[in-house]
This record gives sequence, C-alpha cells and structure tokens, in this order.
Amino acid sequence: MDRKEFMSLLGLTVGGTVALSCLGGCAKESGVTPGGSTGGSGVDFTLNLSDAGNAALTNNGGFLIKDGVIVARTTAGAYIAVAAACTHQGTLLQFQGNNQRFYCPNHGSTFSESGGVLNGPASSSLKQYKTELSGTNLRVFS
Repeated sequence: MDRKEFMSLLGLTVGGTVALSCLGGCAKESGVTPGGSTGGSGVDFTLNLSDAGNAALTNNGGFLIKDGVIVARTTAGAYIAVAAACTHQGTLLQFQGNNQRFYCPNHGSTFSESGGVLNGPASSSLKQYKTELSGTNLRVFS
C-alpha cells in the first residue's frame, strides 16, 4: 500500500467514525430515548422544595429535570410533570412558563402543559406524570 492509498483509507475511517458519533448523539441524550422512556418501569420520586437544588420550582415558570422527567411550576403556581425527552428525537425539553408550553430547542417542537403536541415535527404526546404537594415535598409519580 502506498502513501496515497493509506491516507485515503485513514481519511475514510476517521470520517466514518465522526459521522457515526454525530448521528448517535442526535438519537438520544442523557440516557433518555424518544418517547420519554428512561429504561425504568415507573416514576416515583420526591423533591424537597426547600433544598437549594430544587430552587427553580419555588418560582412560577421554573423547571428542572430529574430521572427523565421535566417538572415545572406553571405561571398559575401548579406543579406539572411530563417526560423530559422530545418524542421526535429525544432532545431534552425546556419549559416556557410565559408561553405555557414545553419547547424542544433542537427542532422546535412544542407541547402543551399536559404534554400534547402543539407544533411538530414531533407527532406523539409526552407521557404525563402525577404530582402531589405535601408541605415542602413534591412527589412525582406514575
């Protein structure tokens, strides 16, 4: 094998590896797959709202992501929770309290506060979870 053939083969190998890495990165993020599955059978966790790590939920319009679930506080002060991954390609969502919706920064899909699709390319709704506030403890469960 001469130098030209070697360099050509090396370039194809590196290019292929980079392309596969990029495509794999677009398919899912942080262990969350499209459709919102985190690999577990059910969701059941409690957030202590007095903990500094959960401070975002003390303000209307705030949100945080935990265990594949995006938990948000609406502008009216209610707590809501849905699967954190966009059903289009699994990108982690953001909550836009002023617009009363969940937003995917990757391709622009939007979802209602109950997880229904408002705007694509996503075509499937987000899984919705129950919330229950007891004192400063917010339980999120299936």
